[in-house]
Parts: sequence; C-alpha cells; structure tokens
Amino acid sequence: MDVVEAAAIGAAGIAAGGMNAVVGSGTLITFPTLLAFGYPPVLANVSNNVGLVPGVLSAAYGYRRELRGQRRRLLRFGAASLLGGFVGAVLLLRLPDAAFRAIVPVLILTACVLVLLQPRLNRWMKRRQRAGSRADGGVPMWLGVLGTGVYGGYFGAAQGVLLMGMFGAVLRDDLQRLNAAKNVLASLVNGVAAIVFIAVADIDWTVAALIAAGSTAGGLAGARLGRRLPPAAMRGVIVTVGVTASALLIARS
Repeated sequence: MDVVEAAAIGAAGIAAGGMNAVVGSGTLITFPTLLAFGYPPVLANVSNNVGLVPGVLSAAYGYRRELRGQRRRLLRFGAASLLGGFVGAVLLLRLPDAAFRAIVPVLILTACVLVLLQPRLNRWMKRRQRAGSRADGGVPMWLGVLGTGVYGGYFGAAQGVLLMGMFGAVLRDDLQRLNAAKNVLASLVNGVAAIVFIAVADIDWTVAALIAAGSTAGGLAGARLGRRLPPAAMRGVIVTVGVTASALLIARS
C-alpha cells in the first residue's frame, strides 16, 4: 500500500464516519473506494465493516445527550439488532450476494418515502396511540429492526436510512433522538458482525485500521453537525443519501 492509497482510504473513512453519524450509508463511500484499489469484494466488505465499528461507536457517543430516557427502547431493539447482525454476517460468509442485493434498492427507496411522509404519518400515529396503539411499534417494528440488522450484518450500506425510515414513520419522538438510537443500533449490528468476521474471516488489518481512524474522527464531527440540523433539513439529507445509495446499488447490480 502506497501513501496515496492509504490517504484515500483514510479520507473515505472520515467521510463515511460523518455520514453514518448523520444518516448512515457510509459504506457507500468506503466500499467502492476499496474496490477501486483492487480489493476483492468480500475482503473489502469484511475489512470495511471491522473498520467502521469505532466510527459508529464515536457517533453514538457524540449523540449521548439524545440517548437519555431511551434505555427501554434500546434494550428492546438492541436485542433485535444483535441477532440480526449475527445472522447477516453468517449469510455474508455462506451465501452469494446477488439475490439480496437485488432487493436492497427497493428497501432504501421505501425508507425514503417513509421519511418524506414522516410528519403526516406521525399525526396519524398519534391518533392511533390515543386509541390505544403501542408507541414502540409492537412486534412488527421489532421484526423490522431485526430485518435491518440482517441486512446491516450482510452489507450495511444505508441500514441507517432504513432504520430512520421505520422510526420516523412509527415512533413518537424527536428526529434527533431517533437518530441517536439509530447510531446505537447500527453500532451493535456492526459490532457483532465484526466479531464474527474476526473469528472466521480474512481481514486486511491495515485497511481496517485506516478506516477505523478516519471513521472515528468523522463520527464525532458528524454527530456535532447532525445535532444542529433542523428536522426538515435532516429529512432532506436522509432522502438524498437514500436515493443516491439506491442509484449506486442498481448501477452495480
């Protein structure tokens, strides 16, 4: 690895860490960068996942104020994220990715629609909640987080968009608090997948270290920026990233 390659991978890590803190989809920066330098797809995906773990942890730390009062939610959905991340990591190592990748753009675009409709959906949900519906989304929401965790453990790009789409459509809470919860759940998914990869897969540790250093700095910076965004602007960022992610994934399939 020469200096130019190391600098490019580190810079991609910084950008990915910042994007993950605000909305997710940082993998769409680091993963193509690694492919451009000739890394095999599975090795690139595994090394990228391990490298991004410190970044999502730093983003979760940066949003620690918004995590207050969410312990019950995080415990409930955290179990789904851990299980999903483990299953997704195993699938990555056992199955071809063509079929799963084919449906990912549809999932991301659906999440973007949910984000755009969030204010109207929240008003509808408030009426349902006054009628006795569950504020945590019940079993369907838990299964949705589980499914997102499977996807996140398998590839990871835009799992934050999917989570924020579901959260914004169903949960009664401020968007910044939901984004903080998203960062914690993403760190659980990436963390458990990284443990699986470290145990049984080949990892390029130089690549992982460069991405880890960059994503940690980017995650802290992104958390500060994301907190200052008004809800409308944040929805705009989420939708822009989601549509871009879908276009990139369709182009690669």
